[in-house]
Amino acid sequence: MHAYGLLHLWQQGDIATRAIATILVAMSILSWSVIVAKAFEFWRVRRLVVTAEQQFWRASDFETGLRGLGGPGTPLHDLASAAQAAATHHEANRGRLQDRVDPSDWLLRNLKSSLDERASRLQRGLAVLASIGSTAPFVGLFGTVWGIYHALLMLGTVGQASIGQVAGPVGEALIMTALGLFVAIPAVLGYNGLARLHRDTVARLSRFAHALHLLLLTGTTPACASRPTTPQPLRTANAR
Repeated sequence: MHAYGLLHLWQQGDIATRAIATILVAMSILSWSVIVAKAFEFWRVRRLVVTAEQQFWRASDFETGLRGLGGPGTPLHDLASAAQAAATHHEANRGRLQDRVDPSDWLLRNLKSSLDERASRLQRGLAVLASIGSTAPFVGLFGTVWGIYHALLMLGTVGQASIGQVAGPVGEALIMTALGLFVAIPAVLGYNGLARLHRDTVARLSRFAHALHLLLLTGTTPACASRPTTPQPLRTANAR
């Protein structure tokens, strides 16, 4: 009786078989690392956004609210800073920009640029999961084809072979397909889940950006903004 399994496959496999198995293991480690890291990142950003947004709309003025948004590098702080800088720049260059760029359009362009940059940063790593999910089954299938080919060559040298002699090597080769699916399925599920979290997070940031746009143009907050039951309009230097 011959011992068959993953260990036997590794010991008896050639360089190509071992390389394919190593690639699949590396893909699995990478995909799970991305899933865990991005899930934690989205959880942290979402918690920060909910807390900071509430504090911002409860602040007595824009500067106080800005200090409560988590500091530079956090999503809401970067959006608010970009909006404030755009409004200040337009106000300081009113004589040169007024006839060419509407204040609303100017704010929207700067907010959209900042929002797109943040969305792009949040999306980093998702392409890795998409690539692994789409290629891992084919890598495993290639390993299966390669293993069956070499198993048949080996059996061909024996001459007449029994079912037991054929079943072991072919079964070991099919393990590569199973490994490919084992790597691909979590990557695909992880990508779909993280893509949904990405859309939800960007939607929250987009709502905050539109609220900032209204605030800096009119000095009032929209009804959908998170704020107290009896709010006081935030005071801004650029409100008209």
